Amino acid sequence: MRILPHPTVLTRPYWEGAKAGKLMLQYCEHCGDYQFYPRIICSNCGGDNPVWREASGRGRIASFTVVRHPVSAAYETPYLVALIDLEEGPRMMSSLIEVEPDAVSIGDQVVVAFEAWSDEIDMPVFRPAKA
Repeated sequence: MRILPHPTVLTRPYWEGAKAGKLMLQYCEHCGDYQFYPRIICSNCGGDNPVWREASGRGRIASFTVVRHPVSAAYETPYLVALIDLEEGPRMMSSLIEVEPDAVSIGDQVVVAFEAWSDEIDMPVFRPAKA
C-alpha cells in the first residue's frame, strides 16, 4: 500500500482540487505571488490571507532522478521523481509518468495529470507536454 498524505484544514483545498482534476496553489492578493507548499502566510511578503487558485498545470523539469530501488512493493521501479518549475513560479516535487527514464531531460515541458492513490486521494503527477 502506498504512503498516503493526511489532509489538514490548511491543505484540504489542495487535495479537494486534485480529486476534481485541478492543481490548486495558494496565491497572495497583496503581492501577486503563488506559493507551494501551503502555508498560513505568504512566503514572499508575509501577507496573512493567501487564497486558493487553480494553476495552469504546466511546467518544466528543473531536475529529476530515476528511482531503481523501491521503498516498498507498492512502488514499481523504475520510476521518476522530478522537481517541476510551475508556470506560476513555485517549484514542486512530483512523479513523472508516461515517459521512459532515458527520454527525460532537464527543461522538458510537462503538464499535470492525476493518479488515484485511494478513494480519497488523487495525486498530482506530471507527463510530457504534447508538442
